[in-house]
Amino acid sequence: MGNSTNNIKDNNVENNNVTQNENVKLSLKEKISYGFGDFGNGFMFDLGQAYLTKFFIDACGIGAGAVAGIFSITKIFDAFMDPLAGSTIDGRKNIGSSGKFRPVMMISSIILAILTVVTFTMPNVSMTTKIIYAYATYMIWGVMYSFTNVPYGSLASVMTRDVEERSELATFRQAGSLGAQLITGVAFVPLLMSFKNPRIGYPIAAGIMALIGVISFYICFRNTREHVKVNRSGKSEKATAKDYVRVVFTNRPLLCLILMTVFTISAMNTNNQMMIFFCQYNLGSVGFQPIINFIMIGCSVVGISLIPKMVKKFGKKKTAMIGFIVGVIANGLNFILPTNIYSFIILVTIGYVALAIPNGVTWAFVSDAIDYGEWHTGIRKEGITYAAFNFSRKIAQSVAALVSAGVLGLTGYVANAEQSETTLLGIKGAMTLYPALALGMAAIIVSLLYNLPDDKYRRIAKDLEDGKWENGFLE
Repeated sequence: MGNSTNNIKDNNVENNNVTQNENVKLSLKEKISYGFGDFGNGFMFDLGQAYLTKFFIDACGIGAGAVAGIFSITKIFDAFMDPLAGSTIDGRKNIGSSGKFRPVMMISSIILAILTVVTFTMPNVSMTTKIIYAYATYMIWGVMYSFTNVPYGSLASVMTRDVEERSELATFRQAGSLGAQLITGVAFVPLLMSFKNPRIGYPIAAGIMALIGVISFYICFRNTREHVKVNRSGKSEKATAKDYVRVVFTNRPLLCLILMTVFTISAMNTNNQMMIFFCQYNLGSVGFQPIINFIMIGCSVVGISLIPKMVKKFGKKKTAMIGFIVGVIANGLNFILPTNIYSFIILVTIGYVALAIPNGVTWAFVSDAIDYGEWHTGIRKEGITYAAFNFSRKIAQSVAALVSAGVLGLTGYVANAEQSETTLLGIKGAMTLYPALALGMAAIIVSLLYNLPDDKYRRIAKDLEDGKWENGFLE
């Protein structure tokens, strides 16, 4: 991103070398504004996760097998862009008054919005060229997504170290994400159906959503601050591959999050990608999709408001475990029971709310893992730590794409035609059985590996505020 990020200025921002209170109590305005970042993110990222598969298969005529390859290969490629983004951000020098993360996030989000429209645009060319175009545009989109989401995700770690404040930030972030899913899930299909030609409707609808995304990122940029000092030594060096590996494997909470996230995010994305297919073919009308999304995601927005109280009562780990267990039961029942729109809506809503709870807590887990890494090693690396976590999200997205498009291909899906019983069962299994199995695996991982309870984290945060790490004093 270069030094151009230093040209974005704002007033009343703490100098990077000064920390007034690392356990700062954030204003409601700042918390809401932070949530707007993931709200904006959803208008570009969640849009692609939910609708790009159908755009490629139904509007562009690309085969399901080829689409599975496009998503799985590009996501694996994208996963390796996160360490690049993280090390680039950690290696920034001459950090201006806007801070280390906020300006990179803002500039990248504008480029990401343009690329979002490009990915939903397909020229009238041969099938081979279409596939090449899809690979190229989605890969480039993924690179810029890394340079948007890594600084945004890292931002929470430098806003405050207070445990409860971080839990609230995580809640506002998850609320923003679900809010975007709610709007895109309810509005995108009706907006698309207002155009006779879907190849015109997709880019126009995506452009409207992307514009909302940029405005939301600006609200986040404008009203948040980096209160916690991010560079104690005043030196910035680009991280190497060795640094990246060391950050991951010396940080047990981070390693746990990486493994857990592969399952939680792939469960969520598979649900989102298959919903439009399930409504169109299993329930008989694509018109059910906005209604179900409104109920499912709307209830999740309400449900995550319980996260701060649950974390205060049970702690972050137990709160996540509650969500996993409820999600396994709800999704498992939804697969076993005969397809009925009423029972389906009830169970898919319970399952989605249950998944939203650990996904919301995850953002607080990440900030804690960043601090744990500094306390354990004496070196603070927000960028590559968050990049390592985000790497798992990209792998999860690849898994979800492989499950979704792979199931369609293996069960003989034919676009815009009556589907076989095998295909219908495959769609239902991807929608319900896979999330149940994935959340079960996530529960096992967290119960066995996560070793940073809230009381231990409070001691770590106090040490860091006093300039200490596990084996001495920070430079």
